[in-house]
Amino acid sequence: MKSHKILFEKTAHYFTLGEANKNTKYFWLVTHGYGQLASKFIYKFDQLNLTENFILAPEGLSRFYWNRSAPNPVGSSWMTKENRLDEIADYTRFIKKLYEKYKSQMSDDVKIIMLGFSQGCATQIRWITREFPDFDHLILWAGLLPEDIDYTPHKNYYSTKNLKWVYGSEDEFLKEKHIIWHQQFMKEQFLDFENIKFKGKHMIDRKVLMEIFEKIKD
Repeated sequence: MKSHKILFEKTAHYFTLGEANKNTKYFWLVTHGYGQLASKFIYKFDQLNLTENFILAPEGLSRFYWNRSAPNPVGSSWMTKENRLDEIADYTRFIKKLYEKYKSQMSDDVKIIMLGFSQGCATQIRWITREFPDFDHLILWAGLLPEDIDYTPHKNYYSTKNLKWVYGSEDEFLKEKHIIWHQQFMKEQFLDFENIKFKGKHMIDRKVLMEIFEKIKD
């Protein structure tokens, strides 16, 4: 048996809230977690003032059925361990194209906020570390930094960014051992993340999101 691969055009999907224009003050690029759909995930951000904020939510390139009897059985994923480098390259091209398309429609001083939730945390980090886009704030929510990346050569790049790691005290997927490891790993990699712990589970808490946004607004 021989293994082969080929590049071809693929239709990718994404969703937006607000309008990207020269009056936009805050450009959010948000990536959902495993099994979610961007069309549902993006509504976590509908409480933002959409005259000032533009939210862009790309969707994972692989869809699958969770449970055909469930009310909303379809979910999506960014990658698996199978042919992972190809999947990372694919979604990096996808996100980069969206980022450049919409960033060009906004003013040069627009504040750029990257937010990843759960599996979307690794998605944000992997495409950022491959392309090094301009941004101001990175919020990793209920997910971990990929441990197979050496961040130390890029500490000057990350040192100019506002970094936040957010997690719930009752997160059913982030156990104490994961939290301890992650905090130590961030220190070893010279990544100065502010740790924000809230009372809640594995979810984007709308109240906490607004509290964070109020702190990072100019």
